[in-house]
Amino acid sequence: MKHLTYSEKSLLVSDEAADLVLEYASALSNRGASDTVHIVAFGADGDEVTATLLLGQGAPLMAESVTTSMSEPDNAETIDYIRAALDAFASPPQAQPETDYRHRNIDDDYQLG
Repeated sequence: MKHLTYSEKSLLVSDEAADLVLEYASALSNRGASDTVHIVAFGADGDEVTATLLLGQGAPLMAESVTTSMSEPDNAETIDYIRAALDAFASPPQAQPETDYRHRNIDDDYQLG
């Protein structure tokens, strides 16, 4: 498990979740983009919390390893979301040409007059 520090808050999350949040924040920052993710964690008082993180340029993030006997919070949905976003960055969809020109009226695309 790792402490994921965001601003002045430290959240205890799985290694995988912490590593992916940092990787996603870096990828967003490199593209000048931002996104929010919801992550289940243990707060400083040991209670389970759901935090919403704004990721992008200037997001103050750090991950620090920790030894604990606590079970990892379930972040499967967030992990899947981040992996899909990272995959989309790595392999963006290709633009496809329009193939059916028969029913297209060019005048519909422009308002003349």
